[in-house]
Amino acid sequence: MREFNYSELKAQKWDSEILGLVAAVYKEAGKQELYLKQRPGELEKLVEIAKVQSTEASNAIEGIVTTSTRIRQLVAGKTTPRNRDEQEIAGYRDVLNVIHENFDVIPITRNYVLQMHKILYSHMNNPMASKTKNVQNYISATHPDGSTEILFTPLAPFETPEALDRICDEYNRVIGNLEVEPLIAVPVFIHDFLCIHPFNDGNGRMSRLLTTLLLYRNGFYVGKYISLEAKIAKNKDLYYQALREAQIGWHEGNENVIPFIKYFLGVVLSAYRDFEDRFFIVADKVPAIEMVRRATQGIVGKFTKQDILTRCPSLSLSSVEGSLRKLTELGELNRAGSGRASYYFRVK
Repeated sequence: MREFNYSELKAQKWDSEILGLVAAVYKEAGKQELYLKQRPGELEKLVEIAKVQSTEASNAIEGIVTTSTRIRQLVAGKTTPRNRDEQEIAGYRDVLNVIHENFDVIPITRNYVLQMHKILYSHMNNPMASKTKNVQNYISATHPDGSTEILFTPLAPFETPEALDRICDEYNRVIGNLEVEPLIAVPVFIHDFLCIHPFNDGNGRMSRLLTTLLLYRNGFYVGKYISLEAKIAKNKDLYYQALREAQIGWHEGNENVIPFIKYFLGVVLSAYRDFEDRFFIVADKVPAIEMVRRATQGIVGKFTKQDILTRCPSLSLSSVEGSLRKLTELGELNRAGSGRASYYFRVK
């Protein structure tokens, strides 16, 4: 049985990159707190957008998809699921809502992890909902020729309940005793959770929901306004690469979790910086064209009108389209492609 002792993290000598990332996240979290005190009401639209993006992206990583319109309707609770994919999407929405509304009273225990897994599958008949796996699972890759390769073998089913108890106990102990920096303990917990792979299905989505929960419980609320899941989905190759590197030697207890910690901290820091950018776009009462101009100035490379809608949540689609058209006429933007494939880029 794999042993877990998070107190050993106290003796770890972290390199300057990790220390710098931790310091930067705290700095950005402090700034976010000040921003929220200034304009709390105007940022509620960001919460709605982040919920949609998180639900869509986390499921899409696992190949669970529906249309953008259906995603928005499902997240808003304005429709019911039509098929299996939408049932799973609705379940993710429900768990995310529970976390948003009750994170401060949800303890980190096996029982509550199982309850969240039950909610994840509450819209479908899954006999393994709220139960740890009953068959051995594997983390594998499919190659272009159709062949598959086993990259990692998680814990066996009979070891899983005890291991899940153990990582919850270890996490709670070091956090409760202030032994380990939360921004280190959280990714270590998530990495161990993924290596245990406790469920027959839903492990990846549960890991991302737990990430949000653990960050909220430690005072890092950026995921409420900027979707962490969307950032992971955008560069999921980097996510899988960091995870694979950190899994080597895990069963023997001599893994190097640093690649995953750095990846995790990079995603959180990037989300905080996105929040700051969007705050300044929505905070000032300026004309739509100026709001869109500011939004485009914060983007490197090409972008779509949907990117601008995300950055300017207070604007309607017609306002964004009109502003992009005017900025193009003024020579500030160039437009390429056509129809849904059209995109823009700045020229000055």
